[in-house]
Amino acid sequence: MTGFEWLKPAIVLGSILYALIGVLVFWISFIVIDKLTPYKLWEEIVERKNMALAVVVAAMCISIGQIVAAAIHG
Repeated sequence: MTGFEWLKPAIVLGSILYALIGVLVFWISFIVIDKLTPYKLWEEIVERKNMALAVVVAAMCISIGQIVAAAIHG
């Protein structure tokens, strides 16, 4: 039964905890970057349909996600 070792409660709870920490770090970093820019990112993307800014923010989200995943994974 070595295939089901990942179902142990400690492993599942650890994974959930790391996922929550990763989402929290990602959310905080998005807020910090939003404050550093001269305009509101969400308003610019959603209301004004700024596609170029949306691509830049998407790249930023992917890179922050990779950094968080690498930090959690070790």
